[in-house]
Amino acid sequence: MSLGYAEKLSYKEDVGTVGMSEIFDSPADFQLKIEELAGLIKESKHLVVFTGAGISTSCGIPDFRGPKGIWTLQQEGKDLPKASLPFDRAMPSVTHMALVELEKAGVLKFLISQNVDCLHLRSGIPRCKLAELHGNSFREICPACGIEYIRDFEIETIGMKETSRRCSNLTCGANLLDSVLDWEDVLPPKEMKPAEKHCKMADVILCLGTSLQITPACNLPLKCLRGGGKIVIVNLQPTPKDKKAALVIHGLVDEVISGVMKNLNLLIPPYVRIDRVQLGLYQSPKRSMYTTWTLRISSIHGDKAPIPFINSVEVSFPERLDLKPTVLSVQPFLMRRKTKNKSFKLILKFNLSEGCGLPYIIITWAIDLEAPDTSFDYDDNVMMQNLRASAIGQGLWGGQHATLRSSSLPRSILRVDAFVTKIVTYSSHFPEEESKESLPLDRGTAIAIDTRSLFKRPRDN
Repeated sequence: MSLGYAEKLSYKEDVGTVGMSEIFDSPADFQLKIEELAGLIKESKHLVVFTGAGISTSCGIPDFRGPKGIWTLQQEGKDLPKASLPFDRAMPSVTHMALVELEKAGVLKFLISQNVDCLHLRSGIPRCKLAELHGNSFREICPACGIEYIRDFEIETIGMKETSRRCSNLTCGANLLDSVLDWEDVLPPKEMKPAEKHCKMADVILCLGTSLQITPACNLPLKCLRGGGKIVIVNLQPTPKDKKAALVIHGLVDEVISGVMKNLNLLIPPYVRIDRVQLGLYQSPKRSMYTTWTLRISSIHGDKAPIPFINSVEVSFPERLDLKPTVLSVQPFLMRRKTKNKSFKLILKFNLSEGCGLPYIIITWAIDLEAPDTSFDYDDNVMMQNLRASAIGQGLWGGQHATLRSSSLPRSILRVDAFVTKIVTYSSHFPEEESKESLPLDRGTAIAIDTRSLFKRPRDN
């Protein structure tokens, strides 16, 4: 979990049992249990997975109740654990991506999570097959029209409070709320109702990395028992529900799931991280022989939202010695210039933040203020899928780039660009091998590829 999230929670004296010792099954028992679990999953007709903080510890996010968990260390009066990456840069684990493959294969019918880290959504699990019982630190909700907004930055509040942003629906405009519950908040019916429904339908509920102590969420898996369903628990500590389970496995979740995928002969897909940014060029009314224009680089979530994956932007003009290059280091990134000639080329070097798979990405933007680019608006889902496929298929190391949309007005050009900022591959059939983060061969050179030719033709306005 995010340390920021833990610090934002209101004080609660009794948080349940913490700091229990970790238990590991013997290698022989561990392998037999993996094979038994694989058999249960293979025979299941309605598999539901129930996840807790334990599936994200390998992503660098501390848990709460483990020997080095946040609440355990707080109770012992020790310093809090340190996350290995900024919360917004955490990448899905082997387990997250294996669940994506099980869903695509039609095996996993529904996923219930107690985590607020957004890793299930980032991994590619469809929102319609996911219940996030305790909310999502990267999701805002409009209380008026119900629209959800998934952000690339952590929302500043918890407890269903108003944030600093408004609904972008032109007919609404209401103040948005964060979606993360505090201790006394009731589980939202939108998440709870489908979770209960699928638990009652389940013939197997697989509980991964959860202590099963937080009520009422922890009682959801029990709902499958009345219909003859089975509960399987994978956790390093005992849970209060172990006696109700048909199978209990004590081992690392990633190793268990890797072994299951090997038994099912299913590969774990790579994770491709794609980040987006908005580029704007604004021309002032001409009052002399010079044209004044402003470059603005901002978040796709609004001018006041942060861009967490960019540290700075270097702007240069390779064909124009009269235009001074600069380094932009304050968000939103702004630059103003005057020029006689309305045609020029921009080179933008985005210096990326910690946790990205490469140090920078470079793109070139050809500008003609007298003859703006043709407007187009691609389907985001199709574009993102094809960009991921391009990144995987080309066997590169990130840096692939596509322009998702561009709109031209009399004195402005606005576009949204997407970048592959990290690719992580997983050893599907060898649990003892760690996942490998793909890096450029030359770490001083990022690869910037415009993949628009892979997609449908632009639509003229």
